[in-house]
Amino acid sequence: MKFTVSRKRRLFGATLLVGCASLLVACASGSDKSKPSDLPPNVALIGVRPAWSAKLGEVSFPMALAVTGSQIVAASTDGGVAAMDAETGRESWRASTGEALVAGVGSDGKVSAVVTRTNALVAFLEGRELWRQKVLAQVYTAPLVAGGRVFVLAADRSVTAFDGGTGRRLWSQQRPGESLVLRQAGVILAVGDTLVVGLSGRLLGLNPLNGSVRWEVPLATPRGTNDVERLVDLVGPVSRNGNVVCARAFQTAVGCIDAARGTLIWSQPANGVTGVHGDGRYVFGTETDGKLVAWSQASGERLWVSEGLRFRGLSAPVNAGRSVIVGDNVGVLHMLSIENGNALNRVSTDGSAIAAAPVLAGNTLVAVTRNGGIFGFQPE
Repeated sequence: MKFTVSRKRRLFGATLLVGCASLLVACASGSDKSKPSDLPPNVALIGVRPAWSAKLGEVSFPMALAVTGSQIVAASTDGGVAAMDAETGRESWRASTGEALVAGVGSDGKVSAVVTRTNALVAFLEGRELWRQKVLAQVYTAPLVAGGRVFVLAADRSVTAFDGGTGRRLWSQQRPGESLVLRQAGVILAVGDTLVVGLSGRLLGLNPLNGSVRWEVPLATPRGTNDVERLVDLVGPVSRNGNVVCARAFQTAVGCIDAARGTLIWSQPANGVTGVHGDGRYVFGTETDGKLVAWSQASGERLWVSEGLRFRGLSAPVNAGRSVIVGDNVGVLHMLSIENGNALNRVSTDGSAIAAAPVLAGNTLVAVTRNGGIFGFQPE
């Protein structure tokens, strides 16, 4: 995972981001312990068929597919943005920002938003560029488009709201945090009339109208003697079921909160770097070494651990029906039983790594690869 050093320049009220790349999670090269698990013959206990595929462009930034009903919106590093019907793969529209992206894409089904390398927040209305606004810090998290507004979580731990129709800046909220910031998608979502964001190791509930803080819940507390050890940023995606939001703190913990009350339900130690997903009973997440873990959403009890995909570079999971699904670094989607983690089926894409957590749109499982392939799979 990459990280960025953030220092506040109080005189100018801005943030200086000095970028440097480092692997916070590493295994010794050539070590038997880090050798990817061999895959046994495919059992195919559930039927899945390739439904369609499309091509957009290479994806080298923290990607998130936006889903609204049966529509998905995807983006590529070169600035391409496209919407398509998840059932058929038919393209609804395609547009371009004209410059490379660092975050995207968020959408409410009409307005879609991405962020470019020059810190431009660009909004499209069904394929037509609507407006673009300068963001004052680097952004690695897809914008949230909700309630006629576009919300941006930046790397300096600021949250800014823009009018969805005009791009007018409405308010900005910033909280202090640790000096290192992950170059990875964070947490921002709407729960009822509350904007929920992850800042450092805390979830905050904000009033979306003015940015005021309604509640604050810590999932993890920074510890250690140096900045790397103290890094506990919350990473996306999250699991949301009703008012219960569950999230991961980078290499530290997984926990759930009640977003209606602003209270912690549970937090458990966990060593992973990708987000979580769940179905109301379970919360699923992948650990740094490739173990897939299921926790009880109600209590945080660890229910089972699957070790069959260790060191295969797993994505964040998504659950669909009786399966929990993860992608790996060679483009394979693995479907495992939500009850015990046993393998149910697997399907291949284009051989490059799965670039973002797979999503379920209608009755279609959709995955995007680093090479820019978009693949839809449906049950047989």
